[in-house]
Amino acid sequence: MGKRSRETEYSATSKLAAIYHRPLAAFYLSEAPPKFQVMHDFRRLSAELSPADNSPTLVYEIRKAYDRREWALDLMADIEESPKPFRATATAHEGVEQVAQRLRKAVGVSVETQRRWRTDAEAFKQWRLTLERAGILTLQASSLQLSEARGFSISMKPLPVVVANIKDAPRGRIFTLLHETTHIMLNEGGICDLHDSETEAFCNRVAGAALFPKAELLGTAVVQEHRKSDPVWKDFELQELSREFGGSREAALVRLLTLGLTTQRYYEDTRKTFLQQYEQQQREREASTSFPPPHVIAISSAGPMFTSLVVKNFNLEKITASDVSDYLGIRPKHIKDLQIESSTKV
Repeated sequence: MGKRSRETEYSATSKLAAIYHRPLAAFYLSEAPPKFQVMHDFRRLSAELSPADNSPTLVYEIRKAYDRREWALDLMADIEESPKPFRATATAHEGVEQVAQRLRKAVGVSVETQRRWRTDAEAFKQWRLTLERAGILTLQASSLQLSEARGFSISMKPLPVVVANIKDAPRGRIFTLLHETTHIMLNEGGICDLHDSETEAFCNRVAGAALFPKAELLGTAVVQEHRKSDPVWKDFELQELSREFGGSREAALVRLLTLGLTTQRYYEDTRKTFLQQYEQQQREREASTSFPPPHVIAISSAGPMFTSLVVKNFNLEKITASDVSDYLGIRPKHIKDLQIESSTKV
């Protein structure tokens, strides 16, 4: 088969993969894979949707996460590497502060380091890297509507997986990564059961406590100067806490609620405003005419660990250019750009 014929076949197969929401590699299998049973554990903006409402896109993103975990383990084995075990555990009966401290210790993040991350993008990148160094594969769902799911997780060991929705704001994605990491610590298969409000509230509180450590938060000028009996927090106050610790305004408010510095009613009322703002921000991002090149999208979706494994195996001639295309969903002509970009970001 000539080069032009191969490119024509690749283009046609890529279109089929997009239409049927299947990994490109699935079209080159010798036989059909076993039927995939979609999990029901994912984090949504709205609790009104049930697992029965799963879109084909959500099913595809979950399947892709499972596939990438298996591929990552295979790629490690091919170069005689082993995944670092993530051993941090928790139970829902423990104190939130205790679990949050354990999470931070497991990923090795200090408050001093956290405060040096000056931009939202830098904070997300660094939290993602710390989680991967701790033994968790981090991915981003690239085609999923934010209204359907903000993230989900896979607690299988070794190499558990946390997935955030790339359409969410960076600070929202940070909170999702920590929320899902808490599910992994609970060893609940990443379950974000929308009908189990206690578990969801616990994971939210732990994520908030991990982002905003108690002593440091209470010691900020914002909290010190706020009237103790006032449950209402001005937007500029939440913005300041958000900038200092790298969490979203909603995450800051969740943390203040946990510490008894606001009320459940005020949080729920304010969250409605946040949801409206999230939807508006998503519409603005979707209306933007600026799109990053394919290799940048691939790295952002697959994450530092998975991309590094693919590039390393390719450089060692363990896999082919066609394999790289299958693993990362890019055309072979973008591989050189991928190698250059990954050398600076992975």
